[in-house]
Amino acid sequence: MQILKPILLVEDDVVDASTVKQALADLRVKNDIIHKNDGEEALEYLMDDSKPEPALILLDLNMPKISGIELLKLMRENVRLQHIPVVVLTVSKYEQDKLDTFNLGVQGYIIKAVDYDAFLRATDIIIQYWSWNGIIERERETQNAKL
Repeated sequence: MQILKPILLVEDDVVDASTVKQALADLRVKNDIIHKNDGEEALEYLMDDSKPEPALILLDLNMPKISGIELLKLMRENVRLQHIPVVVLTVSKYEQDKLDTFNLGVQGYIIKAVDYDAFLRATDIIIQYWSWNGIIERERETQNAKL
């Protein structure tokens, strides 16, 4: 039996973190969710050899202490961390934020929607992609569900 790596959610807003967790539950994601409130907490987690490496990082940009972009820079400079896939979840619509994060190698950029259904659809696309690649595992809706 394969042990699933967790998803690391780095989000300082309690409501947004709750929304992401609910969306992942609604999408039947089986991976554990580890929530860190800012980039500093996330970096501490990532540098701790006793903690499981995340399968995927869902990263907010605008956070106290260490911002999402600062965390990305630190991750890309670290050989142990640079391979971990990162998807940005943010309210930022600034083109420069998109350019900066893609230049730092993020694998996706989702603008948090006010409408839950729109956010769920966007998140589903990301989860589908990573589940097709074996990074994320989802429960099937029924025993007879087709791929």
